[in-house]
Amino acid sequence: MLIVTQNRDFYVHSTLKKRLPCQLACPHSNDATMLPMSIAFTDTRGLIKAPVSFTEAILAGLAPGGGLFVPTRLPHFDAQELSELRVLPYHARAEWLYRAFGVDLESEALASLCADAYGEQWDDPRIAPIRSLANGTSVLELWHGPTSAFKDLALQLMPRTFSAAIKKQRAEGGLNHDVLILVATSGDTGSAALSGFAERPHTNIIVFYPAGGVSEIQRRQMASQAGNNLAVFGVEGNFDDCQNAVKAAFNDAELCERLTTEANLQFSSANSINWGRLMPQIVYYLSATAELCATGAITPERPLDIAVPTGNFGNILAAWYAKHMGAPIGQLICASNENKVLADFLESGVYDIRDRLFTTTPTPSMDILISSNLERLLYELAGDGACAAWMDELRHEKRFAVDASTLAIIKNEFVGGWLSNDGTLAAIRRLYEEQRYLCDPHSALAVEVGQRLRSADRPLLVAATAHWAKFAPDVTRALTGTAYGAELPADYAACSEFDLMHKVQELAPGSGRIPTHLANLANRPERFNAVIPAGANAVRDAVLSFIQQ
Repeated sequence: MLIVTQNRDFYVHSTLKKRLPCQLACPHSNDATMLPMSIAFTDTRGLIKAPVSFTEAILAGLAPGGGLFVPTRLPHFDAQELSELRVLPYHARAEWLYRAFGVDLESEALASLCADAYGEQWDDPRIAPIRSLANGTSVLELWHGPTSAFKDLALQLMPRTFSAAIKKQRAEGGLNHDVLILVATSGDTGSAALSGFAERPHTNIIVFYPAGGVSEIQRRQMASQAGNNLAVFGVEGNFDDCQNAVKAAFNDAELCERLTTEANLQFSSANSINWGRLMPQIVYYLSATAELCATGAITPERPLDIAVPTGNFGNILAAWYAKHMGAPIGQLICASNENKVLADFLESGVYDIRDRLFTTTPTPSMDILISSNLERLLYELAGDGACAAWMDELRHEKRFAVDASTLAIIKNEFVGGWLSNDGTLAAIRRLYEEQRYLCDPHSALAVEVGQRLRSADRPLLVAATAHWAKFAPDVTRALTGTAYGAELPADYAACSEFDLMHKVQELAPGSGRIPTHLANLANRPERFNAVIPAGANAVRDAVLSFIQQ
């Protein structure tokens, strides 16, 4: 379980010119600039013999035995330190947090990686700007990156730190293999991971997505991605089928052996089960609270509530970590769709998927029944013994129940709510009609649930996770008052998803420009259209076919 560090010294970094938490010189660094003492990582199930470094954790992805890597302690910042972040550009804010963790990468390399990750590929120099709405609500726009989804915030930085970690491990003689990254995606992770890892040195990537379970625009983004080190497969099943099969591949000893002997590769992950995915997400919550602290909108005595559209629990967990590093955050509002396993769990303490039907929704990135990052929260609250027992019970019984004391802690910090499919479409239309703000279904759902469950005396910040153009058919349904799943009105029924993006602009004047990479997507040739059966064997065969090319 985490131990928050309270005793801190400070030094001035030559690039940031700001105070940064510091303890001892990083034992892994040869850089002359003093770094904070590296924070080591353990696993959620207590199965590794000794903690590992940041680079070791992100390269492994999944901990031995199936657990997830977690930090052994957290840095802690006060309100003054957070407010001072406002004067820094976003890439320097990211570097600031990574240095506070004492990541075992050289200082100059880290600064360059962060600057490169948050550079000209973003359509807003603020990277994650805050948009104010009415009634004390603000929206944190996380979709200004190269694939127009919040996943870019992590998957522009993670691949760069990943390649740097491989280079470091090779130089130290600790790694002789290149890496094959397996990704299960419910939509946006796939395109963001492919964009981030394409042509990165020493890495290859295969993405698996539920065929028919992502939007056509999401599918085309993945299918048309350029790069010689990648592949994409549709899977006849839902996201959980993809995720379970990928996890099975990680634990397939024979497959791992063949991967090493036949292709000199080892597995890793770019899903949010990898700490390298989660850590950049903490940055944008610290960044947002820094902005709001600096303006006086929030204080430690008057924190803000945060609403997050939630499927795999990683995005909202990043906000929880930010809170426990000192960000003035109150209630964490978990906004679910009709697959409301998380909302039900946060209310009852019982995670039960035995008889739960999987429902397709206008928010496909949240169509998940097994929320992997919940394991990290359970570990932080109850320790590795309880966490391992609950995960074992879920694997074998499809159900577990936390004890009363753990549930009480959860309820003190989290609240869950959900919205129906038609309720989500209505939320899109209402938000546009009342405030002339158009957003995608996931973000509109979070606004609606967040405003319903927020504390009356606190500001509300909503994580807006994708550009509306990625979900043009359902945004069209919303604006025309058409029910979810129903045929679009005659004027739109024959339109492709790409045409509908422009139709939405006609229906919603002032909805903003369509990002260039989405507007031009229809002209990009498809490279990958294979669909495989659900199950571990099919994923195994896909991996073998990739390495034998």
